Parts: sequence; C-alpha cells; structure tokens
Amino acid sequence: MSKVNYYTAEGLARLKEELKDMESVQRPKISQQIADARDKGDLSENAEYDAAKEAQGLLEAKIAKLKEAISNARVVDESQLDDSKALILSYVTIKNTANGKKMKYQLVAPKEADLKSGKISVDSPIGKGLLGKEVGDIAEVEVPTGKVKFEVVEIARG
Repeated sequence: MSKVNYYTAEGLARLKEELKDMESVQRPKISQQIADARDKGDLSENAEYDAAKEAQGLLEAKIAKLKEAISNARVVDESQLDDSKALILSYVTIKNTANGKKMKYQLVAPKEADLKSGKISVDSPIGKGLLGKEVGDIAEVEVPTGKVKFEVVEIARG
C-alpha cells in the first residue's frame, strides 16, 4: 500500500512541473542519444549506446517514482488545521533547553524540505518530535549526538 504524502499547492505544482520536464524534454533527449549511438554501428562495443540506455533506465525509474508520489499526493487545506498544535505547514519556534538557542522552522512534506530556507520535513527527527506538540511542550528528539530537548515557544500559520 502506498503512503499518502501531504504537500502545499506550490509543492505539488513543482512536482508536476518536474514530471512534465522529464517526460517532454529529458526523455526525447535520451531517445535521440540512443538513436545517434545506434547509428554508429556495432552495439556490442558501443559505450555511448550503453551509457544512453542506462540513463534512459534511470530517467524512467525517476518518472515512475514521481508519478507515484503525485498520485499519492494530497494538498493540505490549512483552514482545517488546528492552530494550537504543531502540524504540517506550521511555523514552529523552538528553544534548545540546553543552550537557550531559538530556531524557527516550517514543517513540510519530505520533498519540500529545505533547511536553508527553514523548512524541515515532518519525517525528520526534529519534525517527528514536534508533530502534535503545543506551546510550552517539551519535544525530546533523538539526534546523532544523543537526545536533545526543545521547548515549543510559538506555533503560527503562514
């Protein structure tokens, strides 16, 4: 059974655009590379042909995976979310209880995660630890260096 993935409307649009590019731009390019390599003669010792066929296989696997992700995608309706809890699309300000450092993250779907822009996956250790928490709750998160405790300081919506 496939796992349902939740996305923002923009995130789902990006996935669809990526799929369109793969199918309408990259696939024809690889097909042309295969045809060009085939025209060069003996396929048994043709490295260009082998490389193009391998690239085609990888691209087709990516396309299949992306199609599955899109078919299992659900757009999150922010108006239906509980504002008092840290859920997907929440902006959560947390404080490390050990050093007092504050951080602000938006909880997003795994394919939309981008730490540089403050977006962390709900499947990441911190994301999992924050899901369902309310302001004032302590989230214990298992990280490679051990357990870290974060206090939920603020929860907001976009």
